[in-house]
Amino acid sequence: MKVNVTVLILLCSMFLVSAQETDEINTEVLLGEWKLDMSPQNPNDNNFAMMRITSVDNNEMKGTFYREGVKLRNGRINTQSAIIYGALISGDNSGEYNSAFYFKNGKLYGSTHAVQRGFLAIWVAEKIN
Repeated sequence: MKVNVTVLILLCSMFLVSAQETDEINTEVLLGEWKLDMSPQNPNDNNFAMMRITSVDNNEMKGTFYREGVKLRNGRINTQSAIIYGALISGDNSGEYNSAFYFKNGKLYGSTHAVQRGFLAIWVAEKIN
């Protein structure tokens, strides 16, 4: 009887791993325009930025970040943990910005690190179209 239980557990484990590997996560939920609340801890602050994701292909994304015309560079997506994670680089006249986020319940939760300006901003984004 012990051998049958062991075989059953092994077969179930193999099935679960196989099912997880074949489940596709729809990264197209990222497509569109997002309004980033740059100070989510302060409901009285109206500081925001915009991000438009125009394409997602395999593990790459393209679009603009912060304001129109500022292209995001090296946009990458990772879904290994069954959660959509993204990272990108953007920049303006004050330097480069490294941003990362994850998607949960229809929102993006992220951070932007401005190395030259010496700050780390935490943000929450909602899709506006």
